[in-house]
Amino acid sequence: MPGGLIFDLDGTLVDSLQGIAAALNRALAAFGLPPHPVAHVRTLVGDGARELARRALGGTADEAAVDALEAAFKADYAGSWRAGTVVFDGIPELLQRLAAAGHSLTVLSNKPHPFTVEIVAALFPGVPFAAVLGQRPEVARKPDPAGALEIAARLGLPPAACTVVGDSTMDLETGRRAGMRTVAVTWGYHDADALAGADALAGDPAALERVLAR
Repeated sequence: MPGGLIFDLDGTLVDSLQGIAAALNRALAAFGLPPHPVAHVRTLVGDGARELARRALGGTADEAAVDALEAAFKADYAGSWRAGTVVFDGIPELLQRLAAAGHSLTVLSNKPHPFTVEIVAALFPGVPFAAVLGQRPEVARKPDPAGALEIAARLGLPPAACTVVGDSTMDLETGRRAGMRTVAVTWGYHDADALAGADALAGDPAALERVLAR
């Protein structure tokens, strides 16, 4: 039965790791700090730009240093994200079919809200998303369920009629805390073994479509 679908962005709809890593490493270089390999940046992402900056500094930096690196990263990323962000194969077509089947499509990301809105608008111009929400200062980020519950309210649906689709344990926790079904995709930035707690797993867009049709 059609319902509300709440998609994570990075690692679920788009592969943005190269762009994030490049912008982060240029920001680090501006402060005379060494870069991180892309494989390590993969372990740092998921909790928003501020936590990315904090983790990149080793977790013991003072708040002023975190502020400075976060600002430098955002300034670089604003102008460079297109060079390192691509849509996963099959995702645009999947989203169009889901919309045609009557599902309400939305995005909920811990990426800063302006970037989230810009990226979705640029890379999915024909997809009728009912809501696109990134990290906003006034709303607790995932895994807090506030954003997911806000989307359900916007759609006029009970939480149980919504499904959270993401690539991380944080997405699964968000869905569970919101009282929503959870579906984990295994093509993103988290190891498949860590996603075993999802209500369902999908290894490719075709499998995801079958899961969401149930």
